[in-house]
Formats: sequence, C-alpha cells, structure tokens
Amino acid sequence: MTTHHAPGPLDAPSRPAQPAHTGPGEPDPVRSLAGPGAPGALYAGPGLSGDIAAGSASGTGDSPAQGSGGPGTAAPPGGDPVKALMHRHRELCARAVDPLEIAAALEAHGMTDRTAAHFRHRDVFSLAEEMYARVPRHSSDRSAPPASAHAVTEPVAGAAAAGPSRLLTLVLLPALPGALCAGLLAGLAQAPPGRARTLAVVAGVLAVLSAVQLCLRHGPLRSPRPAGVAVRLATLWLLGYAVLGDGLLDAAVRGGPDRLWPVDTATALGLALAMWPAVLCARLFTGGARRRLARSRGLGEFAAATRPLLLASLTCYLAALAGLLALAGAALGAPPALGGAGALGALLLLARLLLVHGHRATPTVALATAAGVELAVLCSVLASRLPGCGFLAVPAETLIEVCGAEAVPTLACAVAAFALLGRAVPALSRASAHTDPGTR
Repeated sequence: MTTHHAPGPLDAPSRPAQPAHTGPGEPDPVRSLAGPGAPGALYAGPGLSGDIAAGSASGTGDSPAQGSGGPGTAAPPGGDPVKALMHRHRELCARAVDPLEIAAALEAHGMTDRTAAHFRHRDVFSLAEEMYARVPRHSSDRSAPPASAHAVTEPVAGAAAAGPSRLLTLVLLPALPGALCAGLLAGLAQAPPGRARTLAVVAGVLAVLSAVQLCLRHGPLRSPRPAGVAVRLATLWLLGYAVLGDGLLDAAVRGGPDRLWPVDTATALGLALAMWPAVLCARLFTGGARRRLARSRGLGEFAAATRPLLLASLTCYLAALAGLLALAGAALGAPPALGGAGALGALLLLARLLLVHGHRATPTVALATAAGVELAVLCSVLASRLPGCGFLAVPAETLIEVCGAEAVPTLACAVAAFALLGRAVPALSRASAHTDPGTR
C-alpha cells in the first residue's frame, strides 16, 4: 500500500505537543537522532524543557529554508525541529514508499514515542507521516523500483516472482535433505557391514548437510549475513546429539559404551523431512508480515497483527514435524524421540527466523546454551568414573532413571526454545525487522 500525501498542513512547521523533559545529566535524544554534525543541529538551550528549538537544515531536497544559518547555527525557540531529523535521514525519506517504512527505520534507530514528543508529535508514526509528506514526490519517483522489501505487495509482483526460482527455493531444495536421508537409510539397509558401508555413511551425511546448507543460503531461510561459527558448531552438535546422543548417554550410564550404541534413524529422517515445512512456514510468516506492514497504519497495529502470525507459523511447523516424525518411525519400525526432536525443531526454527531478520546475539546464546547443557551432562557421566568423582553423575542418573535418556535433550532444547520465543515475539513483531536490512 503506497499513499501519497498532497501538500497540506504537514508542509507547515510541525504542530505543537507536550515535549518530554530531559534531566540535567541525561543525553538529549533529539540531538543524538539528528546527529552532532548535521546541518541545523538542534538547539539545546535553557528553554529545552518548555520548548524544543531547532536549526533549519539545508540539502534535504526542499527549497532553501528561510533564516538558514548553515551548519551548527542555533535557531531561536519556535523553529522547525523536524528539519534536522529529515536531513539526518534524507536518503530514507527520499526513497521511502510508505510512512511506515520511515517509522520502522526511526524505531530501529532507538526512537520512541517519548522521544517523538521532542519533535512535537504524539508518536513515532505521526512524526514519520510528516517526514514522508514533506519530501517532494514527482511522477518519476513512482516509476523507480521500491527500495524496501515490504513495498512489493502487489499481486503482479507475486506473479512475476513465481517461476523456476520460486519452484526451486520453495519445493525442490527443501525436499532435497529428506530425499537424500531416505535414500541413505534405504541403501544402508541393503549394504553389508564393512569399510564400504562406513564410507557410504560419511558421504551420505555430508550430502544431507550440504543440502541443508543450500536451503539456508536460498529462499525464506536465507540470512542477510552468514551465521557465526558458534551458531554452526552448536547446531551441528544439537543435530548430532538428536541422532546419537540418547543411545550414547544411556550406554555411558550403564558403564559403556563397549560397542556401537543405537542410532536414532527415525529422528534423523524426520528432521531431514521437516526442512520443507520449515521453509514454507518461514515463507508464511515473512510474506504475511510484509503484507501487514504495507496495510498497517501504525507500529502498534502492525505488532498486534504480527504476533499471532508468528505463533501460528510455529504451531504449523511443530504439527508438521510431529507428523513427519511419526511417519518416519512407522516406516523404519523404530519410535522416534518426539519430545527431544520437537523441542529441537522449535529451537532451530526460532533461531533461524531471528537470524533472517537481523538478530544474531540471542539465537547464538540460546543454541550454545542448549548444546552446552547436553555436553555438560554427557561429560559429567563420563567424568564420574574418575576416583572420588562418582557424585558428578548423580543428577543425570536420577533424571534418566525417572524420565529416560530423552529427557536431557528435551529439557535443554525446550527451555532454550521458550526463552527464544519470549525474545522472538517482540523482536519479530517490530516493523524494523521486516524492512530493508540496510535500515536496521
């Protein structure tokens, strides 16, 4: 939705509102948003608590302002406080196709409704509407391609995107990990034990991981920046533990392992097949959020519409994952670890959604914490065999005796997933998470 405002009252100096007061020792949010070196830097004199003064900004695309004194000139009280802010974000204002895009960028830069009061506006969106309206719009601007990802909301754009590229990223690539894993398990069932079987296992695992990596580099799960080393190592550990960890931990508690422990092939196949619903649910959430971003008339309205969409996408994925795990267990004749695999799937999907939308620290901590808990439990059981260290295995042995070895990854991943969900709901319901990554 693109709304072009005709010149009107918003072209005049902004309307007065009650400004928020700034204490003696507090930084001036108006000065920090306008930039210390911006032309028309804001005046911070004794009258700041009663009124906000601003210098006139030049070079914003408007005609030369009357009374402009150049950079660093302080204007008397009663000036235009929005001018310097428009100069600071002049490129964003010039290429914005909707006021909500400017509001999202201001929100990403730390602007709040309290800070917007310094610019004589009741909230961030009202300020963004004035900034959008005061930038001249010419007919040539309408022919330019949209600069924001959420600006492409027309059915024609969706139809143009449909084709080989969409078929590849939404259908073929997400189905590749599950197909390779199913082929590997079918081949191993017929292959005789020996060196050739071991080489086939290694080659098959590498092929599945490469297919997963392709899915993460293309399509809805693609992150604007590559995931860090900590994220990759923690993810590999969590996936490896889901397939091998329960059997190893159970054998270690019983005094082993003295031979090869059982491998949870049903969980491996279910997780590989779940790449497809993960991609589709990520597409559902991202596309739905961008459509709501184009239709919303305020940041609060957008957040209220996006939170249920995130929860619905996660619920759909978990339902599909449970069905695929049950199907894999029935096909292989082995019950999968539904609790541990379900918690792991929720954790990985939430972490990836946060990475896709520009948040790196929180998913890194959550994945590393879950992997660290699993590693710590396994190491405590093995270290208990040292003289005088038998007490180290008591918590793990008690938990396994009551709930089974599956309880360890279930608790570790579930706690991390709930913590990540608490962070993802507010973070992914912010408009700034769905705009051009360059504005975040």
